[in-house]
Amino acid sequence: MKFGAVPVAEAEGAILAHSVDLGGRRLRKGVVLHPADLMALRESGHDQVTVARLDPGDLHEDAAAEALARALVPDPGAAGLRLSKAFTGRVNILADGPGVVTMKRDRLVALNAVDPMITLATVPEFQQMGAGGMVATVKIISYGVAAADVARACALGDGALRLAQPVLRSASLIITEIPGGAGDKGREAIAARVTALGMELSEVLSCRHEEAALAQAVARARGDLVLILTGSATSDAQDVGPRALRQAGGVVERFGMPVDPGNLLFLGALGVRPVIGLPGCARAPALNGADWVLSRVACGVAVTGADIAAMGVGGLLKEIPTRPMPRGGLSAARRAERGAAG
Repeated sequence: MKFGAVPVAEAEGAILAHSVDLGGRRLRKGVVLHPADLMALRESGHDQVTVARLDPGDLHEDAAAEALARALVPDPGAAGLRLSKAFTGRVNILADGPGVVTMKRDRLVALNAVDPMITLATVPEFQQMGAGGMVATVKIISYGVAAADVARACALGDGALRLAQPVLRSASLIITEIPGGAGDKGREAIAARVTALGMELSEVLSCRHEEAALAQAVARARGDLVLILTGSATSDAQDVGPRALRQAGGVVERFGMPVDPGNLLFLGALGVRPVIGLPGCARAPALNGADWVLSRVACGVAVTGADIAAMGVGGLLKEIPTRPMPRGGLSAARRAERGAAG
C-alpha cells in the first residue's frame, strides 16, 4: 500500500486518509475519492490531500477484517457467536447467548505476530459472557494489507474461537444452618449467577450443619448441578461439606483454590452430576473464584484440580467493601481487640 500526500488532481480512486473540512461539511476519512470529491476539495482551497492507494496484492481493510473474522468463526451458529458487519476495518465478534469463551490461545498469539496492521483483541480465555457481549474484535489498522498476510493470519486463526454454551439446565442449592448463622443470606446472589448461565435454580434445600444431614440432602438433590453453601466455613478437606459429599457416595476432586476471594471452594461429583462447595464470598454478587468454576462447569468445560491450581496466576480479584476481613490486614478495632486479649 502507498500512503502519503498527493496533488488533488492525482487522488481519484484513492482512499482519503484523514477527514477534511470542506467549509460546512466534512469529507470523512476512509472514503474512496471520486471526481465530485476532488472538485469539492479544490473549491475549498485544498491543493494536496493525504491518501492511501492499494497495491495489486492488497486487500481493503473491510475485506481483510471480514475474511479474518470468518476464518476465526467459520460457522457462527455452531460456535455460539455472531459477527458484525465490517466497518472501518473492524468486525466485532459477539456472544449469541450466555456461555464461556474458549480459544486456541497459542494460535491467536501467532496470528497477531503476522503483521502489526492485522490485529485481534479478545476477552480472557474462559471469560463468562452474556448475550450480545463482545468476545473479540478484529481490527485492520491500515487502509489495506497484503492479501498474503491476511491468508496467513486466517490459516492460524481457523476455528480458534467459540462460545461454550450451557449444557446443564438446573441446579440445586443446599444451605446448611448453624445457630446464629447467616441463614439463607446469599440465596438471591447465587440464584442470579445460575440464571445468568441460562439455568434454573430448581430447588433450595436447608439442613443442619452436620455431616449426616448434609449427606442426605445431597443424595436428595435433583438438579443437574449441586451447589452447597455451608453455614460455617469449610476449612479442611475433612470438614463437614467434603465429608458429607463422600458419605453420599460422591468424590471430592479438589478442596481449596488459589483465587482470592474464593479460597474455600471445593469441587467434586456425585455420579455424573458435578458438586460445588461454595465459599462464603458467594453470598455476595461480586466476582469471586466460584464464578470461574461455576461458569465452566455449567457449560460443560472440564475443570480438574490442575485447572483450579492454574487459576492462581491472575487470581487476585478486586477488593470488595463488604469483605469482613480485608486482605490488607485487620481493622483497627480488631487489632485493639487482639491487643486487649493478648
